[in-house]
Amino acid sequence: MSAVQKQIEEIEAEMARTQKNKATNYHLGTLKAKLAKLRSELINGPGGKSAGTKNAERGFDVTKSGDTRIGLVGFPSVGKSTLLTTLTGTRSEAAAYEFTTLTCIPGTMKYKGARIQVLDLPGIIEGAADGKGRGRQVISTARTCNMILIVLDAGKPVTHKKIIEQELFSFGIRINQKPPEVKLIKKEKGGIG
Repeated sequence: MSAVQKQIEEIEAEMARTQKNKATNYHLGTLKAKLAKLRSELINGPGGKSAGTKNAERGFDVTKSGDTRIGLVGFPSVGKSTLLTTLTGTRSEAAAYEFTTLTCIPGTMKYKGARIQVLDLPGIIEGAADGKGRGRQVISTARTCNMILIVLDAGKPVTHKKIIEQELFSFGIRINQKPPEVKLIKKEKGGIG
């Protein structure tokens, strides 16, 4: 467990112990402010930006370009950065440790005359849809893609695919499913049903 996560748990425990009344309002307010700052640091890294990257100011806000957009989604260290480098020639750092990619790295490839933008997204972990790690940011960026490519490690169990699909589904992304059937009927006296 990281030091920031430990501090968050300590502050939450102190808030739970503290009675809520006029005398403790100021103290609870300062604890909430510290908690918000630590959670922001947990998501964005120290200093408020994606620490440790050359393009820290870019983060996950990548302009859509080309004819279509593909997002590479998977657990950390499964080969997403290597695949992006191989397909597009864009240099995406790959290393032997997890969470090498901290922001979205875009690359563009051409296939039969079509320009395809490929996004190397940071690895997601179990509980990403609930905000663990940078899960919400990663999955929000994946939502903007026309296609999601789940990258898996062949040496890991098949259950990893189910975990990733569940994380995406709990954030509203339905993989290999038909969209829900929605039917609007105009009522005789106005309105819809």
